[in-house]
Amino acid sequence: MVELDHPFSNGKPTEYNWEAILDLDRVIPCVEGGRVVERTSPTSAKAEIVVKMGAMSMKFAGTVEVIEQDAGAHRAVLQVKSREAGGQGYANADVAFSLSDGGGTIHTAAQISGKAASMGEGVVVSVLDGLIKDFAGKLEAI
Repeated sequence: MVELDHPFSNGKPTEYNWEAILDLDRVIPCVEGGRVVERTSPTSAKAEIVVKMGAMSMKFAGTVEVIEQDAGAHRAVLQVKSREAGGQGYANADVAFSLSDGGGTIHTAAQISGKAASMGEGVVVSVLDGLIKDFAGKLEAI
């Protein structure tokens, strides 16, 4: 399991950010290489992501679901469950958002297996850290 914490700031009101992170059609494309394939309910979607790890790219397909939301505390958890296309690996994560006025924090707890994990924890942490930093930057623009 890899756990990472990232702050983000966008100067937008808490309510704006709350609506944005719960809108999967807006938040999933903020992950580099991520796209919504099909909206399955107001709180879940089928999605795909293409991740570059070193010299290779891997495609993962799965679901993103809002599994917890506390509007009073402005805290939400999105759960990602995905499998490597054409492979045996998976990438699952719980992504917890805690919002405050002007931004918030993102706590990611990820489990990776297969080819991606075989590249070593350092590579996995580096790629995941880069994806989340990029994601946080895009949150600033939504």
